[in-house]
Amino acid sequence: MSAPARPESIAALDRLLEALRTRGVVTDEELAARQASTDSASPETGARMVARAWLDPEYRALLLRDGKAAAEAMGVSMAGAPPLGVLEDTPARHHLVVCTLCSCYPRAVLGYPPHWYKSFAYRARAVREPRAVLAEWGTALPDSVDVRVVDSTADYRWMVLPLRPAGTEGWSEDQLTSIVSRDALVGAALPQAPQGAVGG
Repeated sequence: MSAPARPESIAALDRLLEALRTRGVVTDEELAARQASTDSASPETGARMVARAWLDPEYRALLLRDGKAAAEAMGVSMAGAPPLGVLEDTPARHHLVVCTLCSCYPRAVLGYPPHWYKSFAYRARAVREPRAVLAEWGTALPDSVDVRVVDSTADYRWMVLPLRPAGTEGWSEDQLTSIVSRDALVGAALPQAPQGAVGG
């Protein structure tokens, strides 16, 4: 029995990779390293970047100036990745990231996007009524807070630097990392300090 035909898109990718190998643009080892980096990517990386920014003013400045360099400073390979912008929440502004065309997402620092991020309903409603979408998910923001929706694209990816919750003074980087969820990194949720929590 013959092997099933591969989808044309995969066959086209195979041809492109073979051409790049033949021309010496990329090696099998580089491809394998990139695949391993993608497979091991996790939102904990982005959460740790946020926690470090909350604790270290110099790292915070780097993160806001050049997200890609800030990720590399944490040991994350950003080779071949688009630039990474970081949106700083303030008491007066909250950011929500969406990809209106497909599901562009900073996978190197956040891992694979959640299913809802890729859904047409989210992509359409987040732009039209972001405050209502957030409220439905339990993220109720005061009317005084402006909600800014930012489009992640193939050329530029975004993540959010949320506000540090009150009650986390004296916390370690590990403790702070533990309260930054994947959803908070794109603005769909807020970090929450557990009630009664104390610093380390």
